[in-house]
Amino acid sequence: MNRLSRGVVSRYAIGSLATGGFATLPGLVLVYFLTDSLGVTALAAGAIVTLAKVWDVLIDPVIGGLSDRALARSGSRRGPMLLGSIGLPVAFVLTFAVPSGFGPLPSALWVLVAFVAAATFFSLFQVPYIALPAELTDGYRERTRLLTWRVVVLTLAILLFGAGGPELRGLFPEDPMLGYLVMALGAAIVLAAGLLVATSVVPRGTPAVAADRGADPPLGALAHYRAGLAVLRESQPFRALLATFMLQGLATGLMLAGAQFVAAWILRDEGAVTVLFIALIAPALLVAPLWRLVADRVGKERAFRLASLVFLLATLALTGMIWAPGWWIVAPVALAGAAYAGMQTLPMAMLPDVISYDRIGAATSGTAVDGTAVDGTDANGTDADRAAARGSRAGVFGGVWTAGETAGMALGATVLTVVLALTGYVESTAGVSVQQPAAAIAGIATSFSLLPAALMLLSLVALGRYRLREHDLVPENSR
Repeated sequence: MNRLSRGVVSRYAIGSLATGGFATLPGLVLVYFLTDSLGVTALAAGAIVTLAKVWDVLIDPVIGGLSDRALARSGSRRGPMLLGSIGLPVAFVLTFAVPSGFGPLPSALWVLVAFVAAATFFSLFQVPYIALPAELTDGYRERTRLLTWRVVVLTLAILLFGAGGPELRGLFPEDPMLGYLVMALGAAIVLAAGLLVATSVVPRGTPAVAADRGADPPLGALAHYRAGLAVLRESQPFRALLATFMLQGLATGLMLAGAQFVAAWILRDEGAVTVLFIALIAPALLVAPLWRLVADRVGKERAFRLASLVFLLATLALTGMIWAPGWWIVAPVALAGAAYAGMQTLPMAMLPDVISYDRIGAATSGTAVDGTAVDGTDANGTDADRAAARGSRAGVFGGVWTAGETAGMALGATVLTVVLALTGYVESTAGVSVQQPAAAIAGIATSFSLLPAALMLLSLVALGRYRLREHDLVPENSR
């Protein structure tokens, strides 16, 4: 096992300034921007976010395959990550730079095109970024250390973007559109910094990679989708972990998209979204390193289950806002924040274990993903050769994982907009005051409490099917 330097851990973690920021700010304000500043209907706003995320889901497995191909040819995943690092900040600003005078329909189309571009550039960075931990270290606990500090930065990013973004927007109460543009420019600067620093940690060619350079992954989108389906079919731990993470992403995405609506219509203060985010993130910053200690003591999967149970209890407590709205909700939100740190750290630390276990399977069987021998002629190659063939699937795992995470988060916003539409939510344009029906306010409260609680319960059922343990990875760790 190789121990990672502090520099590598720090630079990798800084990438979460970008991943956390891009996952947080659009999820928090984009639907509200569309419905309450551009006059787009709730269903249309949900469709825009969903279409962009569907595109993201479709391209993630392809980008995963291309990332593996870049690794096989050049010995590094740096190329796709650098392209994403340059394009994402620009596309993010364009998403909120809707020209003045545009009506709801052209405004909606502008946001859709710009946000799809942003999602594409984000995937070019995120997919190989997710694959890196399995290549940076083979240590079971070292990966927990690496991902713990990534989540510490991730929670900082959520605080910075979730609280700071609306605050920047709020500096221009007389011109909300200018406020959104200033918010996007400030966010883009931080996004660019995080993306470029993390790209610098990408390892260049290694002996294991060099052994695989003669086996470039096949070209064509269908080939990449087949590779993605193959990892789902062949890796039971991956299926269980991904299902759990998707359900929890749906729950947290639903709450994230609903936070601004809770602030505006339940707490009756748009600025209260900042308080909610501070309540969520402050405990997470303190507790994230503790989840690492718990995982080292009882195992990652048990610690993950504990974190999920705590989050479930918090969302159940929040159901009280349906009948008694008030500032008391800050307390269960803080409890959810403490749990959220574990719900991020632990599955992301478990993913490289799944990838390594897949690699061990190749070394044991002597076959690559398509069933052929590693060297193309017989199955007598070394364990390192066999592992190299399976090791090339790290990008595919990363692509499918990112697609699942994106789908979960995107569906959260979609579910919210469906609830808003069904309960009669009234859209408005910037500067126009409206009154919401009681059913719409009840729908907002339910979307922030009871629905996420149900999704968390389902995620615990999925997590019960994850059976990979530390001793299953000892053969690789002992090399």
